[in-house]
Order: sequence, then C-alpha cells, then structure tokens
Amino acid sequence: MAERSEWQALGQKILFAARNELYLNLPFLDAALGTLRPETGFDTPTLATDGRALYYCGTWLSARYERSRALVCRAYLHTVLHCLLRHLPKRRGRDGELWDLSCDIAVESILDGLDYPCLAAPVAVSRRQALYARLGGGEKALTAEAIYRFFRLERPSPYERATLAREFLQDDHSLWDQKQTQENEEQWQHAAQRVQTGMETVFSQNATGGQAVLEHLKVEAREKHNYRAFLQRFAVLGEELGVDADAFDYGYYAYGLRRYGNMPLIEPLETRETRRVRDLVIAIDTSMSTSGELVREFLSYTYAILKESESFFRTFRLRLLQCDDQLRSDQLITNEEELKAAMEHFQLTGQSATDFRPVFEHVDGLIRKGELRDLRGLLYFTDGLGIYPARRPAYDAAFVMLAQQGFPERVPPWGIRVLLDEDELIQEETYPDTLSEEEDP
Repeated sequence: MAERSEWQALGQKILFAARNELYLNLPFLDAALGTLRPETGFDTPTLATDGRALYYCGTWLSARYERSRALVCRAYLHTVLHCLLRHLPKRRGRDGELWDLSCDIAVESILDGLDYPCLAAPVAVSRRQALYARLGGGEKALTAEAIYRFFRLERPSPYERATLAREFLQDDHSLWDQKQTQENEEQWQHAAQRVQTGMETVFSQNATGGQAVLEHLKVEAREKHNYRAFLQRFAVLGEELGVDADAFDYGYYAYGLRRYGNMPLIEPLETRETRRVRDLVIAIDTSMSTSGELVREFLSYTYAILKESESFFRTFRLRLLQCDDQLRSDQLITNEEELKAAMEHFQLTGQSATDFRPVFEHVDGLIRKGELRDLRGLLYFTDGLGIYPARRPAYDAAFVMLAQQGFPERVPPWGIRVLLDEDELIQEETYPDTLSEEEDP
C-alpha cells in the first residue's frame, strides 16, 4: 500500500511538470489546463476524467515519462481537449465504442497539427495523414461528430476498429457515461470561451502553431438552433374549427341556465384563431456533396415534427422539392395522410452539381399562379455549397445544415442560416427504414 502511494505521489509530480510545460508553450490554454484537478479516487490504468477531476495511474505515468516527457504532455492535453470540446456529454445517445474512437482520432489530429517539441508525436505523423484525409480533414476541422458520421456510414469491421484504437487510444473513457452537472458544463463552456479569446488575440499578432485548436473551438461555439421552435416562424394566423375557451364567457352561459332553465345566453364559439403552418416549401439538395443518409435523417426528423396535429391546419399545402443543378421533383402534400405516405415511399433523385436558383424560380412561379397563397418561408436542406440567387426572394429562405458538416459562411446575407446539432436529429423519433435512395440515370 505504501509503495502504491509513492507511485501516485510521483505521478502527481509528473502531471504538475507536464502541465507547467504545456502552459509555458501554449499559454492560451491556461483556462483549460487549470480546470482539471489531479486526484486518485478512481482506479484507472492510464488517465481518466469525469469532467471535474483528472484521475491517473502513477506507474503508467512514470513509465511514459521515462520514455519521453512529450508522451506525458500529449496524454495530459489529449484528456483536457476531450473536456474542452465537450466530448463527454455528447456520448449520450451514441454508439459508445464508436464515439470514443472518433473522439480520440479528432483530438490526436489536433495534437499532430501542433508543432511543439513538448508534443512530439510518438509515430510518424505522415502515416496518419492519409487517414485524416480519408475522414474528411483539410478544408474543415476534423471534428469527432464528422468522424463518427463517417464511421456510421462506412461500418468498419471489429478488426479495423481495434487497429485504430491501438493507434489513437490515450486515456480511459469509462467515466464518460456519468451525467455532467450544469455547473461543470458551464465551467468548460467558460473555459472554451476564454481559450478561444486568448488564441484569437495571439494569432492576431501573426503567431502560429494552434490553429487546429482554434478551428475546433469555433466549430463548437457555433450557434445551434431549435429546429422544432424555428418551424413556428412560418405559421400564419387563421381560423380553425373548435371551441375557443379563452374567448368564451362562462358567466353569461351560467346566468342563462339559471334564469331560463335550459337556455344559455351565449353559446361556445365554433371556431378559434390559431397560428399554424398553411403553406410550406421544403427543398432537398440532392447533389453529390450532400449525403443520402443526412437527407433521410433530416426528412425523418421533420416528419416527426410536422405529423403532430398542432403543426399544420387540417388542410395545408406542403411542396416537397428535390433539386441538384435542376429541379428533379415537386410533390404536393395537402394532409397528414399524404405526408405519411410521402415519407414512406420517398426516393432521393439527383446526385449532380448544386444550383439553388431553379427551386426559387419554381416557387416564384407557383406564387404567381396562386398555388401558394400563404407562403411564409422555404426550408432548404443542404451543405451550403452551390450557386445562390442574386436577389432576396419575397419570402423567408432558411438554409438548414448540420453545425459540423455545413458551410454557413457561404449563405448570402439575405438567407437565414439554421445550424442543427446532430444530436437533435438522431435522438428524436425517426423512421429510417421508410426512406430509400435512387439515383437518376
């Protein structure tokens, strides 16, 4: 027992030395490096965190430190970056093993991009670059969400998973399933904001070496939208059959019954005013840059919201358009039964380049013909890459994309950018088996 305590005490000294070295080389990470407190209350073979403390194995740290101080610094910063990018709470609702691997690869890709002696890679980085390129790194930050989605589509074999885990595994994720407290999440959000501000100040003076961290923090800080609430933006005020309890005076009703027996002085109103969607256009970008899996998840999620009775009037006009470089299909849906049937037999067509203009030209024509009299807006699900109209349309146009997958900066000033968190899509009621994909010849 005494020997174990000695190893733990030595491990703590090694962690403090690594933290000091990281602080001297990357001072903009001070807010994050000081958030995790080294503790020994959890038995881990390497390093582990619950977002509050940093648990460690003294013998493991000593062995790594003996090989190279850089190995300890990388492991320390690897765990801190998991917390800074909020990988822990995002694990809920996902395949835990696949999410752990995705997070490890994302963090290691950041560390491989930091050119500091204290973070020297244990393997040739060039060996990893091919994997990073295959996973989609380069033009955008290689986030854990993007890697996770890639693996879900590619379905790597157990052998491939194990091989990648041996390459990128650094710490123990067994505490990630613990529910994060509101205070802890706010603490890391505040730390991320401080780090981002510090890095932007440093890089404004032409400093280099941490752009990968900054890019990930910018992606994480992007505003997410409540898609369910956003759909109410397109609701209009109209009359609907039903008793309006707010406008009905029970006093006169009861007085009439008391005075004349069975003759109330006022009857309940047979209609009520309510705000619901009457006309709506949903356009789907079916170009090669948009994944069919993404389209299916978006449509399933939208269907789960719109099928609720409170979203639409009893009769409505929903135009479901598909377009790549030209309009591929236009489906008119007027009631909930048709909406359900459309989702069950939906086929994705297109897979060419992206041009948003044909959709807006088609919708403008429908308005001129009087087929869309109460159109408040158009939803365009896309990745943001394509040719936009030169002028703002007469209605709101919202370009909906995943926060970690799209290019909202490409949307013109008149367009509404709606960024969805992938968690919002995958944790809602969906119908993935009802949608199929078909390419145009």
